[in-house]
Amino acid sequence: MNLKNLIVILFAFFAFGQLSAQDENLVQFSGMVLDGTTQELIPVPYTNILVKDKGRGTYSDFTGFFSLVVEKGDVIEFSAIGYKTVEYTIPKDLTDNHYSLVQLMTQDTLNLPETIVFPWPSKEHFKLEFLAMDVTSEMESRALRNVANETMERMRSTVPSDGREHANYYLRQQARSYYHIGQTPPMNIFNPFAWKQFFDAWKDGDFKKKKKK
Repeated sequence: MNLKNLIVILFAFFAFGQLSAQDENLVQFSGMVLDGTTQELIPVPYTNILVKDKGRGTYSDFTGFFSLVVEKGDVIEFSAIGYKTVEYTIPKDLTDNHYSLVQLMTQDTLNLPETIVFPWPSKEHFKLEFLAMDVTSEMESRALRNVANETMERMRSTVPSDGREHANYYLRQQARSYYHIGQTPPMNIFNPFAWKQFFDAWKDGDFKKKKKK
């Protein structure tokens, strides 16, 4: 065996030893990121998971799960909007190349100071400008049209209900159904008030056919 072949064999043996030592230092790090503020333990999706001082990392999915390859002794930083940043150090004495963790995050409440934006420097300037404002006849007639009964009735019939109104209507329907649960609901044919309303409407001519104009 010549000197050239001996150098190649020694270099290959040294490189293989280095790769084996590096592989032993790598760890498949995985786990879940949960909200530990309450006892519900809700997943924290899209949490930034960064290997500190190495410029690489990953983020948790919609269920809070994450997985990445790290080295023993690495410092892992967990950060998410609305939560306090947490750091965790991978143990250096691990005997296995897999390591799991359930990281709990604590909500971080940030109170911003109140900000009031005025189109004028102060309330006094606004009062002076408001009192000196010249309201034209066109603006006055437009305001009267906006608060007219016909306009308000059209808005009540066309503008859709919001979530609170839908919720109130649903709760009223549920309460009405629960009131007569387990029994037959009463019929209005035996209701004297309904009969009185019927006779009053009959006398007032509400059931007469209206002639077409």
